[in-house]
Amino acid sequence: MSTSPVLSALHRYPVKSMRGQALDRSPVGPRGLPFDRDWMVATPDGHFVTGRQQPRLVLVDATPVAGGVTLSTPGRADLFVPDAAFTDAIDTTVWGDNFPARQGAAAADAWISDYLGTPLKFLWTGAPTARRVKVAPAVPLSFADGFPLLLIGEASLDDLSGRVGRALSMQRFRPNLVVSGAAAFAEDGWQRIRIGEVNFRITKPCERCVFTTVDPEDGTKGRDQEPLRTLATYRKAPAGVIFGQNVIAEGSGEIRVGMPVEVLE
Repeated sequence: MSTSPVLSALHRYPVKSMRGQALDRSPVGPRGLPFDRDWMVATPDGHFVTGRQQPRLVLVDATPVAGGVTLSTPGRADLFVPDAAFTDAIDTTVWGDNFPARQGAAAADAWISDYLGTPLKFLWTGAPTARRVKVAPAVPLSFADGFPLLLIGEASLDDLSGRVGRALSMQRFRPNLVVSGAAAFAEDGWQRIRIGEVNFRITKPCERCVFTTVDPEDGTKGRDQEPLRTLATYRKAPAGVIFGQNVIAEGSGEIRVGMPVEVLE
């Protein structure tokens, strides 16, 4: 295995739990990647909804531009949702974290509700987001679970796939930063890295939930509970089953696929 890690893939997820977008390059900063989890599906009272409850969310594409986002999925007309449609404040909750967001996009509420067959709302973080990382209150945060960025090594996924007995898609785990050229789970031992001109702090392991059992290709939960079942046999920590590392950028700049990943600590 090479000892020279490289950024091998870069992903953002404009709407929480919807399909991700692969990028060749992107600006990055303390808030993470532009448009990453800027929108979210929620219950009528503002509680977050993800692929855990609604696996078919992973089959919806969300294409962001300055001023809004377009939702699309086979069999339905595309819908552009302008930021200006979010006219009202709403208190929302993500993993016990309560903060204000924006509601009011009635056409998007109807589109999502009709697609999933239950009353739901489509929310926007607002610009700027009012949310902050709990352990780093100066760091802004979108609708991501708890941190702006998630990093996973390709070799770590290969190790897991080998144990499960079939190739698993990296998209099950929804990382922003994918690194090749390092040993399996090498990222567990990293504290600070540099990609391009930007330094990143590795903050804590990422606890995984049943969402990892949803197949990103067909939007169904695996009856065998994989890969969570296998992860639990060798990646169990007091906080839960862990896979990947949560990351905060310490500065701002552009990162590109193919850049070296320098381990500083």
